[in-house]
Amino acid sequence: GMLVHGLSRLCSAARQPCAELRREVHMHRAYVAQSVHLFILYFFNMAVLATYLPQEALKLIPLLTGLFAISRLIYWLLYAVGRSFRAFGFGLTFVPLLAMLLCNLYGMFVLEPDKLLA
Repeated sequence: GMLVHGLSRLCSAARQPCAELRREVHMHRAYVAQSVHLFILYFFNMAVLATYLPQEALKLIPLLTGLFAISRLIYWLLYAVGRSFRAFGFGLTFVPLLAMLLCNLYGMFVLEPDKLLA
């Protein structure tokens, strides 16, 4: 994301690409900022989920990581198409994050409440 943002500023047709933000530069800046926030949420959810998953279910971690990466790329492409289309890509990113959060909360507070602070 940061490389795309830098390349969009570098390849700008303006004489001073840093002077004003064009639509493409603003789009990439918003994408990078949102991706960083969602990646932080994803990383912490994945770290907690990896501690509560049984050994057989650990194969979900690379699958969820691939889904996260592909959904961010879909979001980026659909954001470039138009604002009304980007909801699908954001949903592909946000719904698995929400499911992981609910699974983490269920594992912490329902399955093993005695080991919460241990």
